[in-house]
Amino acid sequence: MKAYIFPGQGAQFSGMGKDLYENKDARDLFEQANEIIGFRISDIMFAGADEELKQTNVTQPAIFLHSVILAKALKADFKPDMVAGHSLGEFSALVAASALSFEDGLRLVIARANAMQKACELQPSTMAAILGLADDVVERICAEIPEIVVPANYNCPGQLVISGSIEGIDIACQQLTAAGAKRALKLNVGGAFHSPLMEPARIELQAAIENTNILAPICPIYQNVDALPTADPSQIKLNLITQLTGAVRWTQTVTNMLANGATDFVEVGPGNVLQGLVKKVSREVTTSAAAVAV
Repeated sequence: MKAYIFPGQGAQFSGMGKDLYENKDARDLFEQANEIIGFRISDIMFAGADEELKQTNVTQPAIFLHSVILAKALKADFKPDMVAGHSLGEFSALVAASALSFEDGLRLVIARANAMQKACELQPSTMAAILGLADDVVERICAEIPEIVVPANYNCPGQLVISGSIEGIDIACQQLTAAGAKRALKLNVGGAFHSPLMEPARIELQAAIENTNILAPICPIYQNVDALPTADPSQIKLNLITQLTGAVRWTQTVTNMLANGATDFVEVGPGNVLQGLVKKVSREVTTSAAAVAV
């Protein structure tokens, strides 16, 4: 069974999507996006500096556009049995799976980026990558810290990103290193994504999501907040609303996709970060299965 997966923020690079622009259908979508956004995001994608691409109001729609237009370019070859997206990538997955229109998906991504930027400005906050420590250890230590610190991205076994206040993340990094983490690396991000500190953004985005028409996708989508497959539009909306303050359960998502028969993972969008995570999850699942068999 074929699973199509869509990357999130951080996968951007200068020149992304430029090759797609040669195709007329793709060019029309880029120009439509430029009009909706109100500036020529395609120019920034194709030739912009890294600093321009890192701006939230550019990064999120840029990755969305690259992923969605690439999926549409596949046309008859795009036959997913299941889809999933990492954080922002969930919106790309929904458009590719015909649950959201291109225009509505883009408008939601723009609203999401703006809402997240405003939430970041309300309270200084950050994230950190914790490597080489079991998830339950990270969860326990975060829960004991008096500041806001929560697991945000369960990327793969041994790689969990935490999110919270600057002071909370500093304390967590010290304690997690003392507990045996191989690395506790603060990330160069402007906010505590996928944490309670994104509550203002969740409230702002909720109205936009509730007023958007979402259809049943052509195949199940595994959403971040519960890592479970669904094709129910009402459930999809609820999960999208919860996503901004909830964790991205990517390890659990890939594990469930494998358990439900996924044999071929195709990454649609800039880069191949998700492919690397899938391999690590798959290796862990295979090792665990072998241990049980023994």
